[in-house]
Amino acid sequence: MSPPGAALLTRPPTAGTGKGMAAQLLLAVVSGGYAVGAALGWGSTELAKIMGDFGLSTAGLLAAVSCFHYARTIDRRERPAWLMFAFSSLMGALGNAVWGWYEVILGQEVPEPSLADFAFLCFAPPAIVGLLVLAKRPVTRAGWVCLGLDSWLIGGSLLTLSWSLALANAARTVQSGAPGSVPRAALSLAYPLLDIALVSMVLVLHFRRSANNRSAVNTAIAALALTVLSDALFTSPLLNTTYRSGEILDAGWFAGSLLLAYAPWGARRAESAQQAVRPPRAERPHSRPISGSLPALTPYLAAAVCTLGILYNVVDGRKVDRMVVFTGCTVVLALVIRQGIMLVDNIALTQELAQKENHFRSLVQGSSDVIMIAAPTGTLRYVSPAAAGVYGREAEELVGTELATLIHPDDLGRVVHEVRRFLAAPPSEEPTTRIECRFESGDGDWLNVESTVNRHQGGLILNSRDVTERVRLQAQLQHSAEHDPLTDLPNRALFTRRVRQALTGRRAGDQGTAVLFIDLDGFKAVNDTIGHQAGDELLVEAARRLQDSVRAGDTAARLGGDEFAALITGDGSRDRSAREYQVREIADRLRTTLSQPYRIGGAEVRVAASIGVAFADPGITPSDLMRNADLAMYRAKAGGKNRVELYAPQMQAEVVRKAEFAGRLRTALHEGEFTLLHQPVVSLATGEVTAVAAQARWRSAQGILFTPAEFLRVAGYSEGAAHGVAPDASRTAELGRWLLEEAVEQAAERHRAGHHAPVAVRMTAQRLLDRSVPLASLDALLTRHGLPSGALVIELADSDPRVPFDELERRLAALRRLGVLIALDGFGSGYAAISALRRLPVDMLKLDRGLVEGLAESARLYKITAGLLRIANDLGMQSVADGVDLPEQVSALRAMGCTHGQGMAFSGPLDEYRLRRALVRGTFPVPGGLAQPALAGGSSSGLMVIRRGSHDETPVPPA
Repeated sequence: MSPPGAALLTRPPTAGTGKGMAAQLLLAVVSGGYAVGAALGWGSTELAKIMGDFGLSTAGLLAAVSCFHYARTIDRRERPAWLMFAFSSLMGALGNAVWGWYEVILGQEVPEPSLADFAFLCFAPPAIVGLLVLAKRPVTRAGWVCLGLDSWLIGGSLLTLSWSLALANAARTVQSGAPGSVPRAALSLAYPLLDIALVSMVLVLHFRRSANNRSAVNTAIAALALTVLSDALFTSPLLNTTYRSGEILDAGWFAGSLLLAYAPWGARRAESAQQAVRPPRAERPHSRPISGSLPALTPYLAAAVCTLGILYNVVDGRKVDRMVVFTGCTVVLALVIRQGIMLVDNIALTQELAQKENHFRSLVQGSSDVIMIAAPTGTLRYVSPAAAGVYGREAEELVGTELATLIHPDDLGRVVHEVRRFLAAPPSEEPTTRIECRFESGDGDWLNVESTVNRHQGGLILNSRDVTERVRLQAQLQHSAEHDPLTDLPNRALFTRRVRQALTGRRAGDQGTAVLFIDLDGFKAVNDTIGHQAGDELLVEAARRLQDSVRAGDTAARLGGDEFAALITGDGSRDRSAREYQVREIADRLRTTLSQPYRIGGAEVRVAASIGVAFADPGITPSDLMRNADLAMYRAKAGGKNRVELYAPQMQAEVVRKAEFAGRLRTALHEGEFTLLHQPVVSLATGEVTAVAAQARWRSAQGILFTPAEFLRVAGYSEGAAHGVAPDASRTAELGRWLLEEAVEQAAERHRAGHHAPVAVRMTAQRLLDRSVPLASLDALLTRHGLPSGALVIELADSDPRVPFDELERRLAALRRLGVLIALDGFGSGYAAISALRRLPVDMLKLDRGLVEGLAESARLYKITAGLLRIANDLGMQSVADGVDLPEQVSALRAMGCTHGQGMAFSGPLDEYRLRRALVRGTFPVPGGLAQPALAGGSSSGLMVIRRGSHDETPVPPA
């Protein structure tokens, strides 16, 4: 018994169970009390007659009412049977009531025959019909024939025995025709014959009863059997002549009636309680209508009873009665026919079984799966022929082998544990299980095998298949999902999992664990110059160097693009400084290794490595640790590249501050907190306003105007780049877009008002090369506002030397075709100023304010500035000095040949109202009065005149 089954059986009885036991106890007490009273004669003859007649009548009436009421509450298919039982009980009650009328009320003997005999004769036929209704109907003609033969085998054998013992004398009495003896003899024959028929149906129904309401049907059959037994004793010669009402024989009829009254209700309560306590039993398969109708011994027992009846006559020396011979012969004939039908049925079953066995053998032998049967000891008792193709070993060779010897030792413990767990589980809850392990093949290799396991006579049935290819494919897919396809290093997902394992495994809390983020400086230039194929080859070589440089227990990974990472596991040391020194030494070694020249396609290629290092602090998460390493790597790139940077907490604070600044800047733009000012550009010869330079200002809540540099400084930015990118390009792109659109719109309004001074807008080279700002959008902006050609000047800020000049040259040439003028801003301060002047299509030069500020104090700076202005005049370009704040600067610049100036010596940045007033006035006073330029090439006209110089006439080829 399974443990769950034992637990169910030990549950306390339910309320329904207690009521059923009380009803059964009451039934036993009442029946026992009646039997005791009958055995003691009830104390008086009068009481005995009352209890023997009206007591039996009351019990029969109770059974009739119970069966009738039950018939109204059940399925229609069984309702007629219980109605027949009710009618049968009613007839028995009526017979006993008539009997009591004569004996108790009238005080005379019951006449023979009487109405009581008629009622008693009507007891058996309804009961027989009810039993037939409850019987399970055969489904074939042969089944009906066997049902009839089974009934006759039982009835005929009982008739033979009864005729030999008692009925022969009653039959001779009927034949004699003596006065008054014929009705009594006929009744003597009728009672046993009906009882024999009823007994036959009771026995047949016992083997063919329906599964519905089994408890009620079994109780009803027991009640009818008890009644038939009492009838048989009543009709026997020993008791027939001496029977008196109220005797012990009445106790059998009384108990039978009470049992029939109890059958539909008490038995049903007991069955409900039993179902509530016990788990549902599996449904049994239906037996065949022929061979499964009666147990195999029933025909032989019937023939034995019939033989005993014949032998009784022979041994007694009397002449064998013809009735006995006829009945015996029919019983034997029925037995022969019954056995013949069984023989034919057995032959059909044998053929069907052989066909199914052949079908099963064909399925097993032709299946590609290996089917094995293992005994409870683990020995293989059967192996299908498919083992030769799957395992490379013949089935006969495997039979008798221990199953454990075929399983890989590393998998054996897991398999044994699963098998024991499966065998301990209830079969109804877990009929099968699935096990995957490695089996040894004939050539010594290990095959991945998946087996479906079922129970079989204490052992196991294993349906196994080779899944080696599937496991190999899954491993390949898993490897592809976790590794970079180009370098075969772990990808970001696997690297993140390794970091998580390092932080949560047995080394959790080891502060020596570190993550390195590595970026290859200059890799984009490799892709742009020698192609992406060469870039891929460089990445593969860099990955190989990285993999060879880390330790055996560390993890190297490629995160994407030219970004790599390394996980350096700690050694449990508590000396933080020593651990930092060791990890920094590893990082420096990696940087040196990755920065060595690469041999790609026969050419030598150089890149550098910027490395950020972050250590695992207590309680840090994998994502935070990797983020810290990433921040340190970007700090290394911003600090000059090709270096190692350790993470510091202020890096995260700086990132937060920059994020807050980006949100603050965006809010200021959307809420109109920025305004546009313009600073006049004045001719140093005449003081006339020739252009205006647009400058953005942020208006604080206190009404103070901040310049962009001041605004960035307040937000925590330095004048340098963030992450290697200028703040204009990385954080203030939206501000630059607003500045350009606002400057163009206001310039177009001034142009329509008659003020034709061009507007100058400062832009970086990165901003000009940004693909999110196509030339078509700038052309559409100029067209939308109606700004004429030459009215917009783009001041190109000194660019990063990494900016590709070829692309920048194409972009500037396209702008000039749109009528946009180009000024080289900050000339003389950057490394690429001369290269930009030589290659880029520039219309004017704008001196850096650093050259102008020290002009009066430094003779060296004076000579440098004079040389730069001479170059501008020789190329036919206009020159604009930025930061002209002092009168002596104006005089010096004008003497050097500078044509225009911008600064506080003339005017600061003006709002739109003051700007228009200045444009109406047209000129500013020039310190020192009018003067002619010392060098030729200057312009003394009012407006800024742009002369296309040698760039248009004699293009200079790129270096």
